[in-house]
Amino acid sequence: MTYVIGLDYGTNSVRCLIVDTANGNESGTAIYEYETGEAGIILDPADHNLARQNPADYVRGAQVSITKAIAEAQKNDKDFNPDKIIGIGVDATGSTPMPVDKTGTPLSMFDEFKGNPNAYVWLWKDHTSHAEAAEITALAQKDHPEYLAKCGGIYSSEWFFSKILHCLRTDPKVFDNAYSWVECVDYITGFLTDTLRPDIVKRSRCAAGHKAMFNNRWGGLPAKEFLAILNPRLAQLRERLYSESYTVDVPAGMLSDQWAHKLGIPVGIPVAVGAFDCHLGAIGAGVGPGKLVKIIGTSTCDVMVAPVTRDLPDIPGLCGIVDGSVLPGWYGLEAGQSAVGDIFNWFVNYIRPGGKDAGSHQGLTEKAAQLKPGQSGLLALDWNNGNRTILVDQRLTGLLLGQTLHTRPEEIYRALIEATAFGALTIINRLEEYGVKIDEVINCGGIAEKNPLVMQIYADITGREMKVSRSSQTCALGSAMAAAVVAGKASGGHDNFDQAQKAMSGLRDMTYKPDPGNNSVYQDLYKLYRQLHDAFGLESFSGQMSNIMKELLAIKDRANI
Repeated sequence: MTYVIGLDYGTNSVRCLIVDTANGNESGTAIYEYETGEAGIILDPADHNLARQNPADYVRGAQVSITKAIAEAQKNDKDFNPDKIIGIGVDATGSTPMPVDKTGTPLSMFDEFKGNPNAYVWLWKDHTSHAEAAEITALAQKDHPEYLAKCGGIYSSEWFFSKILHCLRTDPKVFDNAYSWVECVDYITGFLTDTLRPDIVKRSRCAAGHKAMFNNRWGGLPAKEFLAILNPRLAQLRERLYSESYTVDVPAGMLSDQWAHKLGIPVGIPVAVGAFDCHLGAIGAGVGPGKLVKIIGTSTCDVMVAPVTRDLPDIPGLCGIVDGSVLPGWYGLEAGQSAVGDIFNWFVNYIRPGGKDAGSHQGLTEKAAQLKPGQSGLLALDWNNGNRTILVDQRLTGLLLGQTLHTRPEEIYRALIEATAFGALTIINRLEEYGVKIDEVINCGGIAEKNPLVMQIYADITGREMKVSRSSQTCALGSAMAAAVVAGKASGGHDNFDQAQKAMSGLRDMTYKPDPGNNSVYQDLYKLYRQLHDAFGLESFSGQMSNIMKELLAIKDRANI
């Protein structure tokens, strides 16, 4: 009997999961909430686009969460022993890069830069570089359209080079003192294996391909000449970044003596190359041909795979089509929404409707569940943190339409849920429009597990059955599977991800099937959503919107009969 560790570095915390390699049983789990900033995020009240993190929280998070998870496993599983741990896997948010020196030490750990947010980690949801993203997009469209073809046609402010270029322009001291920049997930595998130096740390194929325009077809990262047009110093930095990237079935290195003794687990066990949380979450949920996995959290990531033997078209608005970014030997397809749970939290925590109890998620959900589709007369756009797919525009904002003097909090809450479901349907339609057939939808994350109303609304709006992953910690489970694969069958793990998924993943018995009557109403509402979507999101829109308010009222009247 052997066990593996999966580390899931999310937006607000790190989760550790200890899993039995034979059957996926979860023996121990622990969560460490990041201590720096607000819910682990360094914010700036004067700039809503800024979101940074402290890399020291990542280091402490590994020690605290693994130690606690081991203690829980020892308590819960009579067969468990730390000596039976055979590997570690890691996932993290992204693109979440940080400036580092020649040793791989983040600049924020030096006294000279303490308190300077530009020297800390640039979290995925930091959008301060929206102007640089637009500039990169314009230049690539003109000189190297192939760079954009594999990432949806538009470069995002959530991604690697736009953030670095913004740092160069706004804080040259930080840029000049940074020998290199390293993604959060590569930093974590680096400190666990004592391979932090930028010239030796193994870079994630997932992060490189989806966020840094890395592709072996054009020699890896964008050409030095291309970067020089943006800024000559960005071109010079390219030499200190990387020329290779690695998939999650490759060891990033072996657990160092220091960390093994610190954690009380075997020295020299393999640590898998990392990937983004949603990609390993998709593996943990059982992603395969025709399966769309939705990882629903503060944001939502949608992940699919397609065989590399297939002639797959470029899909406008997608976050990337990358060889090996999810499962080795398959194209990984990523899409998503920049805010889902964050929108619900905004309404509850900032607007605070109806007081403490009535305005809680539970209270609003209970009342919203009593409403029929269309009954509120409301329609919302799910862009409170910009649009990731299919418009790829972080300068878009949220919208609520149709409120009257009688509009109640639960009606708004339901409209916000419906908006995120309409956004999800827009992504599904884009994938299928370009020939990517979706036969099955698997959901995972806390919202999918704990909120039946959200899942039912998603089923009713998309017209598809919503299945839910068995594990509550699907991303960490996927990381644990990567650990089992790099350990190998000879050590008690698995030879490949097909074996690991069959042994370690599964679905819950409960599923959510669409109600035909509700779906019919939502089809009418979705037409209006797409009208708003295109009117506010596309510069080429030439239609009119004077019908929308009145049609919402007509749908409301029919629902209230």
